Amino acid sequence: MEFFEDLIAAALRQPRRVVPSAWLGHIPFAFYVVSKLRPSRIVELGAHNAASFAAFCQAFHEGGLAGDCIAVDTWEGDIHAGRYDSKVFEDVRAFFDSSGWPFAKLMRCTFDDALDNVPDGSVDLLHIDGLHTLEAVTHDFETWKPKLSERGVVIFHDIAVKSGGFGVHLLWERLAVDHPFFRFDHAYGLGVLGVGPDQAALASLFEAQKDAARAARVRQFFQYAGDRIALQQITNEKNALIAALRRNAEGNALVKAEPAAMPGKVH
Repeated sequence: MEFFEDLIAAALRQPRRVVPSAWLGHIPFAFYVVSKLRPSRIVELGAHNAASFAAFCQAFHEGGLAGDCIAVDTWEGDIHAGRYDSKVFEDVRAFFDSSGWPFAKLMRCTFDDALDNVPDGSVDLLHIDGLHTLEAVTHDFETWKPKLSERGVVIFHDIAVKSGGFGVHLLWERLAVDHPFFRFDHAYGLGVLGVGPDQAALASLFEAQKDAARAARVRQFFQYAGDRIALQQITNEKNALIAALRRNAEGNALVKAEPAAMPGKVH
């Protein structure tokens, strides 16, 4: 019963940052995993517009946790995310500058360049969501694995995508054989892997994976909870469009209502 009470508590929380993202469907899980794991350090590799990172940070803050949350990204894009200009990073930085979360750190560099700034054995929660080729994601996992703590958990996004050069599912299938895990298939898939030897915090989740019926209920629950966030984003976009159309219509009406200028004198 306590397990599902925790799920419900995570699902009812309202994220502070809802922006277009393939990760929106997993935001309720971000709230859940941080509340249960209570990490002292979170690292995200591949933040893009920071929908996921903001959710981790919000849960970290609301849980009264001590430590830091680090997002690593060049904020230039890649062959899977597409290339984008500096406006993406500027928007992310503006959000975190005004967030009131001093523990949230943005490292604008490559994943490899960030390694020396994070001590070995210090990361409780690692989210890998960078370039999604098999070679790239394997490299990210292997190079950052020494950074994991005894309680280290790794989250992989896009484990359900098997086209377009995505190879995360191949690494995931290999790793899941030897570690406790839970997998979600909605929102392009999310794999949760217990890597450190101490996985007491997420024991209930990993045990649920072993029971097909229970696992299906957990997946369905988080899918519905994630759909609510995705629908919120659609509503936000529609409201923004309506507001823009209204401003445009009011502007046109104002122009039509203005009296025509008097013609100048002809000499």
